[in-house]
Amino acid sequence: MSDWFTVNHISEDTHIISEYRHWEETHSYLLIGTEKALLIDTGLGICNIYDEVRKLTDKPVTAVATHIHWDHIGGHKYFPDFYAHENELDWLGGEFPLTMEQIKGMVADRCDLPEGYDVDRYEFFQGTPSRVLKDKDAIGIGGRVLQVLHTPGHSPGHMCFYEKERGWLFTGDLVYKDTLFAYYPSTDPEAYLKSIERVAALPVKRVFPAHHSLDIHPEILLRMQDAFRQLKAENKLHHGGGIFEYGDFAIWV
Repeated sequence: MSDWFTVNHISEDTHIISEYRHWEETHSYLLIGTEKALLIDTGLGICNIYDEVRKLTDKPVTAVATHIHWDHIGGHKYFPDFYAHENELDWLGGEFPLTMEQIKGMVADRCDLPEGYDVDRYEFFQGTPSRVLKDKDAIGIGGRVLQVLHTPGHSPGHMCFYEKERGWLFTGDLVYKDTLFAYYPSTDPEAYLKSIERVAALPVKRVFPAHHSLDIHPEILLRMQDAFRQLKAENKLHHGGGIFEYGDFAIWV
C-alpha cells in the first residue's frame, strides 16, 4: 500500500498528500507551524494517512475537515484531536444522509484499490470534535493563522480556510477543476453562489482545491462567480437545473 499516496511539497512547511488511484483524486494538506501541525481533510481512509503525516512532521497534529463527507474524513480515526463546523455535527453522530452501501459503492467505483483491501470493512467516521468551529474563527498553529470561512452550498457546514499572510485559500469542494456538485438534496445552489462571491472578493494568491488538478489559479474564482451569477439570472440555479459546462469546470445543480 506504500504507493497509495502521492506527496508534493508546496514549501518546507506545507505539503499535499494526494490519492490519485481513486477517481476523486482527493488532496489533503499538511500545514506545519512552530507549535503544531494542521491537516486539512484526511482523505478517503482506504490507507493510513497518519503514517504519511509522520514522515513529514513530528509535531502534534490537529485534523480539520472542509466538510463531513466520507472522502474528506476517512483518516479522522487516526487523529483524535479534530475540529468540525457546528452545522455538520449531526453527520458525525449518525445522521449522514447516505447509507453505508451507497458510500461503499463510491469507495469502490473507478478505484485501483490496494491488493487485499476489503471495501466491505469500510466505515464512515463518527466522533465528537475537540473544537466546534463557526464562521470567522481563527486556527493558530504557531507562526501561522488560518481564518475559517463558512462557505455553504456543497454542504451545510462547508468551510474554506484562508491564510491571509500568504494569500493562500484552501477551498475544499467549493472550488476545483471538474464538475462542482450542487445537486444533492443536502446542497444549496443559492448558498453556493454566495460562497463563491465571498471567496472571489478575497486577495487570493494561490488556490488549493480538494480534488483533481493542482494547476489552478485565482482567476477561476471570478469565472465561477460569473457562471453562478449567469445561472441565477437565467433562473437555472436550482436543483434539477442540469449540468452546465464552462471549459475547465462544470456546475451540476
